[in-house]
Amino acid sequence: MFDPTFPRDLLFTGALFGLVAFMWAGWAHERPPRGVVWRVVLVAIQVTGLALVGFGLPPLIRNWGSPSALISDSPALVWYIVVAWIEIVAIAAIAIWLVRTKRSELIAAPAMVIVGLHFVPLTFVFGQRILMLAAILLSAVGVVAFFLPRRVAAPSFWCGILGGPVFLAVGGVALVAGLSAV
Repeated sequence: MFDPTFPRDLLFTGALFGLVAFMWAGWAHERPPRGVVWRVVLVAIQVTGLALVGFGLPPLIRNWGSPSALISDSPALVWYIVVAWIEIVAIAAIAIWLVRTKRSELIAAPAMVIVGLHFVPLTFVFGQRILMLAAILLSAVGVVAFFLPRRVAAPSFWCGILGGPVFLAVGGVALVAGLSAV
């Protein structure tokens, strides 16, 4: 699932996925189901995400000069930038449309689908097959979150409670693989 050629990229993925798990679980606090247990679970996801960041940043900084799939003037870097901007523009456009149509509570679900789908080309940019698994699982989370009962919880809750562990698992495995490769 991992290509150890670029350990820095794996370390970066681990730390970044920890941060993203923290953020999605934070958004999930928008309107979780009743009961304190859900907030405790969300905070656990957030704390675990911050732990990934904490464990990932020091070795990432120490190995920042090591090779990366993203080198200047490479097609991989160009694709990375293009994919990131497409994702940002698509999420912003959908968010604006949903806000204008007074359905802002739905933003999280299509945002999660787009985040998931953006890992498809990044699988090839970074040469890390695990990103395809993340793409499939996170896109599925976004689709499922759209259909889960909104009277129970906001779609952001479903995205955070289901997507957060995906980010943690992929990020954790990437971090371990990166640490093993350096």
